Amino acid sequence: EIGVGLVGFGLFFLLFGVLLYFDSVLLAFGNILFLSGLVFIIGFKRTFSFFFQRPKVKGTSFFLGGIVIVLMRWPLLGMLLEAYGFINLFRSFFPVAFGFLGSLTNIPILSKV
Repeated sequence: EIGVGLVGFGLFFLLFGVLLYFDSVLLAFGNILFLSGLVFIIGFKRTFSFFFQRPKVKGTSFFLGGIVIVLMRWPLLGMLLEAYGFINLFRSFFPVAFGFLGSLTNIPILSKV
């Protein structure tokens, strides 16, 4: 429960950091909350093993490097690096997510919308 709340607040702060013209304080706070929430949800060992798998080292380095750049108050460059790292890290998850979104049309109420 705590982890989901931390991830939710992290995404909230990231969204408003971007909406407020890349406010570096909000982005840094959102990054820290997001990562700590992820640790609370799946555990420290699983989080560490996910980020530091051999095929995901490139994505992890860009993602964590982007966080460091945001903390150094270069928010635009940091968020670009984070976005590239996020895409590389979760590349295998995107087909599953799109398949789930495609299956939402089978729900009677949503198919009318």
